[in-house]
Amino acid sequence: MESNSETKQHTLLSSESGFQRTQYPYVTGSSVVALKYKDGILMAADMGGSYGSTLRYKSLERIKPVGKHSIIGASGEISDFQEIMRYLDEQVLNDNMWDDGNSLGPKEIHSYLTRVMYNRRNKFDPLWNTLILGGVKKGQKFLGMVTMIGVNFEENHIATGFGNHMAQPLLRAEWHENLTFEEGVTLLEKCMRVLLYRDRSAVNKFQIAKITEEGVTVSQPYALKTFWGFKAFENPTAGAEGSW
Repeated sequence: MESNSETKQHTLLSSESGFQRTQYPYVTGSSVVALKYKDGILMAADMGGSYGSTLRYKSLERIKPVGKHSIIGASGEISDFQEIMRYLDEQVLNDNMWDDGNSLGPKEIHSYLTRVMYNRRNKFDPLWNTLILGGVKKGQKFLGMVTMIGVNFEENHIATGFGNHMAQPLLRAEWHENLTFEEGVTLLEKCMRVLLYRDRSAVNKFQIAKITEEGVTVSQPYALKTFWGFKAFENPTAGAEGSW
């Protein structure tokens, strides 16, 4: 006959073996690039969703409006981003129910996201996303990022994923605080074109979102004009050591 301690130990072991957490993401989106311009915030992302190394989905919207003053873009696990959007919709609905003339601004939503991501990280059950939150409220432009473990900061231009390596040099070289809308869109398209060339998870189908004091506008999907005749693309292994 088993003792009470042995029975308790078996119960604990069985409960732990039946409880699992997400070990790695399944369907993921790649880079998001965003910047401040003269009148507000611009954000760009492609619409691809990769199932492992397979570019499975080509019409995923990874830029969403949040309330009246903010937009959010996400890299990483798509289902986790959908869960985050449910959290945000609940917050916006709760805020509207007060009907007190106030509404959540980008700083408040960014702060809320830092707490959500850090809380899930502490439970060893993170939401596998890197988020960019931008917005304009009362003339103040805001652009911030939150990682899957709660690391967060504000900046004038931000890129996630592979864009943090490929797009940031372009942004540092060409961004200035008096960018017009047309100049901002041109710079974002330049970044997305480089990512399309270099990131295997990117797809030539993009959306660009704009937020100003007047509200949010998300463009219809469109493709960029590309050129694939570069010599480096024709024989990428030329001059490389070793061979197959």
